[in-house]
Amino acid sequence: MNWDDARLFLAVGRHGQFLAASRYLGVNQATLSRRVSALEKAVGSKLLVRRTNGCELTDAGKKLLTSLERAESEILVGLEGMSDSDARVSGTVRIGAPDGFGVGFLAPRLFAFEASYPNLKIELVPVPRSFSLSLREADIAIMVGRPEKGRLVARKLIDYSLGLYAAPTYLDRMGRPSERAELANHKLIGFVDDLMYTPSLDYTHEFLRNWRSDLAISSAAGQLEAAKGGAGIAILHDYLAQREPGLEPVLPEHKIERSYWLAVHESQRDLARVSAVTKFLVDLVKDERSLFI
Repeated sequence: MNWDDARLFLAVGRHGQFLAASRYLGVNQATLSRRVSALEKAVGSKLLVRRTNGCELTDAGKKLLTSLERAESEILVGLEGMSDSDARVSGTVRIGAPDGFGVGFLAPRLFAFEASYPNLKIELVPVPRSFSLSLREADIAIMVGRPEKGRLVARKLIDYSLGLYAAPTYLDRMGRPSERAELANHKLIGFVDDLMYTPSLDYTHEFLRNWRSDLAISSAAGQLEAAKGGAGIAILHDYLAQREPGLEPVLPEHKIERSYWLAVHESQRDLARVSAVTKFLVDLVKDERSLFI
């Protein structure tokens, strides 16, 4: 079996499309299809069912994909082991995280990691979306809620709370609600409904059953800035909002809780660079636990 053909098959299997895989690899789509066909001939089994809108792995394809990912992981671990212990923790690790955690908490603290591992490059992608570890969009993903599918190794990172906040200038102008029912008379800030990447973010009804967002913003950081600017009342992460002098708690007795989970693909778990970053994140959150709860 040609390993290069196997590497191309890995990309197709992960993306579920020849077009997406060809763009990822920088390989002509026709060439990619021909190479995967050559691999099927070499192993003597049909690996993919080609469809007009993509492709689907056969049972043989799923087994081969799993085996190849294990082989890929062993190769990477082996290459790391050929270096000395300090140089082994090198390369690049991409962290995908919700923007609130990534921008508000993690980004200002990455300098501590860089000092310990000067040969390792961190790529932080703090955007309001989910990340596919199977497609290698990230090496480590911080998720809201426990991941329920995929060959992932996951652990709870931290619980955190959210509450209602607004700018004092807004509350001076519009009044301070004394009970949740009064929120219906205020300008409310929330997520763009059809861009929520996880049901865990659909928490407005936990504060007001008929919540209607007058201003919808698809990121937690954007909602915080809008609330600071006096646009209305928003549901914000306490660990972010409590540090903002331009925000005042609203109905502070009402809180909800969510959890951050840390996940890596099982084929990446033994890589020294991934293990080092994972440990850093776990220790960092543990040291600052009081900020979240």
